Amino acid sequence: MPQISLSNGVSFPAESTESFLDAATRAGVTMAYSCRNGRCSSCKCKLVAGATTLLSDELGLTDKEKAEGWILGCVRAAADEGVVLETEDLGGIQPPAARTIPCRIQSLTPLAADVVKVVLRLPPTIDFAFLPGQYVDVIGNGVRRSYSLANASARDKLLELHIRAVPGGAMSAYWFGQAKANDLLRLNGPLGTFFLRHAGGRDLVFLVTGTGIAPAKAILESIDALPEAERPRSITLYWGGRTPADMYWDGAGITAAYRHVPVLSRAAPDWAGVRGYVQDACLADGFDLSRTIVYACGSDAMIHSSKEVLTGAGLPERYFYSDAFVCSASI
Repeated sequence: MPQISLSNGVSFPAESTESFLDAATRAGVTMAYSCRNGRCSSCKCKLVAGATTLLSDELGLTDKEKAEGWILGCVRAAADEGVVLETEDLGGIQPPAARTIPCRIQSLTPLAADVVKVVLRLPPTIDFAFLPGQYVDVIGNGVRRSYSLANASARDKLLELHIRAVPGGAMSAYWFGQAKANDLLRLNGPLGTFFLRHAGGRDLVFLVTGTGIAPAKAILESIDALPEAERPRSITLYWGGRTPADMYWDGAGITAAYRHVPVLSRAAPDWAGVRGYVQDACLADGFDLSRTIVYACGSDAMIHSSKEVLTGAGLPERYFYSDAFVCSASI
């Protein structure tokens, strides 16, 4: 069986028919990931040695990145013995294992013209643990879709989702036209590695667009419970949208001290706030990027641009974490 070795000395076996990400998960090794279907680049790593086979398209990589030897661990498998990857695991962090459980809709509340807050109710006998910032797959209406959790825990057996309407989307047709309280669904999770780490003593910056606010909200809700040594020295949230109507959440009730900066790309002349894009607003604020950690969540275009701009200005790449919202496939 092929052996996969990471640059920090961690290794694990892999079947030639399974992705590096699936093999790592089976071996109890946690590697960074998000979409799991080759559309984002959260699991990007460089192939140092060995040969691989492509299981599906690497849409999350540019032609330049492919030419430089970068691959995506979620859609690559070992083609021979001794594959070496330039990446590291998460250093012993073990998120709760994903599982499939039933749930019911507790409530549906419009947040904006194209956004609805869905609260899911878990069975009273099921304990569901997750790390703030993770997501779940909701299964129903014949399809499966991924949604970030917008609350920090499920101690009250409730999970909050912020769902944007997708024109022509099968699941959107359900959420915005058919869903009602007490509907029975299933969810699989928790999933993803978009959760807080390495933030102690650093400036913590969130760059979000649209419903990317959901995982940022969850993380913000969790910060006051952190030990003092693990808390960031400052917290700034840049939330990007086109118009004020896109800013459906004002941060009320979040106890963590942070700066909330709405950023509009198509602001009217009377808009007195920040204009442009979230990454440019962050750069203009003059952070010491050598002591900053960035969590970007939202559109894939924003994430790619933010990473290029900020790492080019001095942000260490290992301190840029992302969760791209990309289209899912039907089951």
